[in-house]
Amino acid sequence: MGLTARVLAIDAGNSKTDVAIVTAAGEVLSTARGGGFRPPAVGLDTAMTTLAHTVTQALSTAGLATVDHVSACLANADFPVEEDQLAAALHARGWSRTVAVRNDTFAILRAGVTEPRGVAVVCGAGINCVGMRPDGRTARFPALGRVSGDWGGGWGLSEEALWHAARAEDGRGRPTALARTLPAHFGLPSMYALIEALHLGAVEQSRRHELTPVLFATAADGDPVARTIVERQADEVVAMAVVALTRLDLLDEPTPVLLGGGVLAAQHAQLNGRIAEVLSARAPKATPQVVTAGPVLGAALLGLDKVGAGEGAQDRLRAHFGA
Repeated sequence: MGLTARVLAIDAGNSKTDVAIVTAAGEVLSTARGGGFRPPAVGLDTAMTTLAHTVTQALSTAGLATVDHVSACLANADFPVEEDQLAAALHARGWSRTVAVRNDTFAILRAGVTEPRGVAVVCGAGINCVGMRPDGRTARFPALGRVSGDWGGGWGLSEEALWHAARAEDGRGRPTALARTLPAHFGLPSMYALIEALHLGAVEQSRRHELTPVLFATAADGDPVARTIVERQADEVVAMAVVALTRLDLLDEPTPVLLGGGVLAAQHAQLNGRIAEVLSARAPKATPQVVTAGPVLGAALLGLDKVGAGEGAQDRLRAHFGA
């Protein structure tokens, strides 16, 4: 497409959407932020309308009506058929001549590497893992929760903590400080009170994610049950990474394993330390590193890969985003 090409980069997660318009020289013409992208919850048409508001804002700020290429990393693009559907929906908007859609985990991966080569595990609300090689080969998981064999992420961790705390309080399970620290977070005296509050709506179900940091704090204070939950999350992260490395024939090569998402980016000492320890034993040549750069950078870098931009453009783009 040449060095005059312009790329519309989209990183659309469940809670927010970031958009950037960049040139093939790595210059950022505009950025915009909007609401989450949740086709399964609101329908594709509504989700695309919400996305369009954010894209239109970025295009207007850049003084453009169209670009040459759209590089979109989208939540809920879990299967190739969904990527095709979303690509068709984006193409129908007429924003560009070409469109590439990937799961949003690929944005985390590309943001953390200098070439499209490595593995990324994202642990945010849920958990997912992808890997890629420069020759185009990829490794991925459906990442639909327990139905696809996944465990953990912020939502899963809070659920597990509640389960253990409830059983500790009524005597079915091992004693744990979680029976005290979880309800205390909401100013409640007991797990019974918290269960009632969640059931009756006095505490919104959406606030359950607030319990994940409480779990980590309780684990850091030495509670054995909380520590066991954190260790299991670390083991799940490593299991996904090792499978992706194996699928891509990277297990015996020095390879970055990028760790992203709110749970991993928080760099809890026990979680990230155990990940490094277990990964070293199972994949000695893999190098874990936390990615803190915004995923829209990864979407933009994937776009620059597509338009044939050089290394200098990538460096310029990274410098803009402070990466």
